[in-house]
Amino acid sequence: MVQVTLKPVVESPAGVADLDAALAELDSLDARIDLIARTVEGRKSFSTSLGLEDQAVLHAIARSGGEFDIFMLDTGRHFPETLEVLDASQLRYRQKIRVISPSADETQALVERDGILGFRTSIDARKACCEVRKVRPLMATLAGAAAWITGLRRSQSQGRSNVPFASWDGAMNLIKINPIADWSLEQLQAYLTDNSVPVNSLHARGFPSIGCQPCTRAIKPGEDIRAGRWWWENEDGKECGLHSRPAAAVP
Repeated sequence: MVQVTLKPVVESPAGVADLDAALAELDSLDARIDLIARTVEGRKSFSTSLGLEDQAVLHAIARSGGEFDIFMLDTGRHFPETLEVLDASQLRYRQKIRVISPSADETQALVERDGILGFRTSIDARKACCEVRKVRPLMATLAGAAAWITGLRRSQSQGRSNVPFASWDGAMNLIKINPIADWSLEQLQAYLTDNSVPVNSLHARGFPSIGCQPCTRAIKPGEDIRAGRWWWENEDGKECGLHSRPAAAVP
């Protein structure tokens, strides 16, 4: 294993490039999480969707013993199987995963304006739903954090092909860290299997990428792994807005 010595990274753009390079030098997820724990000063927040990538990161965080703020966004539209993974993960790792809900008033206003399934009528309507149920709760939860840790991988989609290990997010004034950015799907699956990590049962039923229940379907053989997300749309690089801005207009 490569040993990396790095000065503490504080809440500023300075040193982020060094962190990105240092993470790239390390040959294991455990070592990368350890480096993040030792060098990033301030609150380190990990937002988990409870998908395959985030379960791998959660396993490494739990094993590290470091101080991380772990949370998930409860949109109110999750599959029951996703909530089962939440429960199984908390039991397995003895880690509190905070459940963050959207504003009840904003959600009600959105439904009154667009309807229960109004997000299927247009891309703007879908992005508005994601804005209320995901983006705004995320922004509020990350306020004051020094770092935002995610499970983004470059091979997940064309739009994520250049994801760095660490970058400065000026909009949220924090470091965004993607510790498995360079992992292939095969590496990810091997890590999960070798460590008996709890995973969503829907993955075995053709759901490689799992979001809200009304917005996710199983994929067909040969389809892109994110083809089941917002399948009624034709635009490339579909994202909910958590990892792409500006935000959509909402009531």
